[in-house]
Parts: sequence; structure tokens; C-alpha cells
Amino acid sequence: MKEIIKINSVAEVHSYFSLEKPKHPLISVLRIGDNWNQIGLENFKYSLGLYHISLKDNCAFTIKNYGRNSYDYQEGSMIFMAPDQIMEFEKQNINTTDQGWTLMFHPDLIRKSELGKKIDLFTFFEYASNEALHLSDDERKTVTEIVQKIEKEYSGNIDTHSQTIIISNLELLLNYCVRFYDRQFYTRTNLNKDIAANFKKLLKEYYSQNKQIELGIPTVQYCGEALNISAKYLSDLLRKETGQGTQDHIHQYIIEKAKNKLLNSKKSASEIAYSLGFEYPQYFSKIFKKKTSMSPNEYRLNLN
Repeated sequence: MKEIIKINSVAEVHSYFSLEKPKHPLISVLRIGDNWNQIGLENFKYSLGLYHISLKDNCAFTIKNYGRNSYDYQEGSMIFMAPDQIMEFEKQNINTTDQGWTLMFHPDLIRKSELGKKIDLFTFFEYASNEALHLSDDERKTVTEIVQKIEKEYSGNIDTHSQTIIISNLELLLNYCVRFYDRQFYTRTNLNKDIAANFKKLLKEYYSQNKQIELGIPTVQYCGEALNISAKYLSDLLRKETGQGTQDHIHQYIIEKAKNKLLNSKKSASEIAYSLGFEYPQYFSKIFKKKTSMSPNEYRLNLN
């Protein structure tokens, strides 16, 4: 089993890659190049206490996170990782020079800012590695120019405006990535529809096989793993395709099954809740009322 190398700061990253001391304690743009080969990246797993954004072109490594599929760097793509995720590198048998960049920043950089309050809304930080953002040449130019502005700002004389400007550009970068991911969802409509169809099939099979008796109601995490995509990516994909996230679809599917049971059986609402996988009937009633504006018993009385 590979040893996990824990790196908690920008300074530790620079030290590990034998780079000069960072010009800012909380943020850095790395162009690692040949250093990747020199330190044997593939021999360890890594856990960074930093946000990590990478654009890679012609890289000799693939990267894995969450133990999922390898991420192909060959075509020029971006990945995003939140602090403390585990990543692992695999070396490829190619001779090439890395032409991309890696931007890392510590959570303390944005902790007291507006960006810090909404960083969790940028859900691509929790996508799996095989759900990378694939950029056009123009998109690549856009994000690289923003990163260059960030690098120029922290490399100059730091003043009272520096942090605000750095964070503003960082948020601009993330907002552009939201736009580009939306484009990617749109251009992959057929693939997305296949995933959405497989998701519906998954829910049907889950209940036809009575998995809810042992496992309870299906979770977003379970559905993502069953479809081999991350929970966040699945929710974002479904929201783009249907206007509703994974949790909403799960609840809607369960409520439709509950309606049939309420109208076609004499079981109590609590018995139906347990049969659908709910541990607490009160939670079932709460979801049912939210979806139908009626309690289960009111629904039964009004429609019978």
C-alpha cells in the first residue's frame, strides 16, 4: 500500500517539489515541469490541505482521486480538488513536456471573504477525476490569462488591495469554469440523457430488488457510485437536464410509489413508509407533504 504524503501549506508544496520559496504564503501558481519526474510522484498518494486547480497539456502523468477512473491529461483539461482529498498519480510511457499550470490556495485566503462563504457552491471541486473540464483553445486562453493576473498580483509589492484583487480574480476564474462546465453539459446532451435514463432504471431496479429493506431509501452517494460518477456531478447533470437534482428525483420517485400504495392497499402510512425504506415515518410524511401539499392520510381520503 502506498504511503500517503500529507501537505498542509503552500510552503510545504514548494519544499516538496524543490522550488524556490513561495512569494505569497497562501496562494501559488506552479509550473512543475521536469520536477514531476524527478521526485517519483507515482510512488505515493497525496492529501493536500489546499484547493487545487490544474490545467494540464501533454502531461506524462494521469491522476486518480476518490479511487475512481484515471484522468487523462493529454488533451488539455482542468481538474479541481477541495482540501484533504486523496489523489494518486500514474506515470505514462510517453516523452513529453508539461505545458500547463497548477494553482493552489489555502482555505485561509478566502475564509473571511464573500467567496469563502459560497465556495461550496462551486460543486466541481467534488467531481471525480474522470469528470474533468475539457477546454477549447479560446477557453484555455481565458483561464490562463486570469491565472497570470493572479500570479502577477501576488508576485509584486503586496499592499492593502492585493488580497481583494487576488480573490476577485480567483472568483472570476471559478465563474468562467462554471460557464464552461455548463457548455460541456450542453454539448454532451446525448451522453447526459443516457446517464439520466440509467439513473431512472437504477431507481426501478433498487425497489424491484427490495434493496430498500436492507439499505433504506437510496442515497445520492449510492446512485453516483452505482453509475460510476460522483454524487455532485450526477446532481449537476440532472439539474441541467431536468431542473431537479438527484435528491429531488429520488424523493419524487418514492412519492409516486407511495401514492400507489396509499390508494391500492389498506396499509397504514407508517407501514408504507417502512416498506419504502424510511427509518422514520415522520420523515416520510414530511417529504410527502412537501411534494403534494397533503399528508399521506389526507391524500388517501381525498382521492379514495
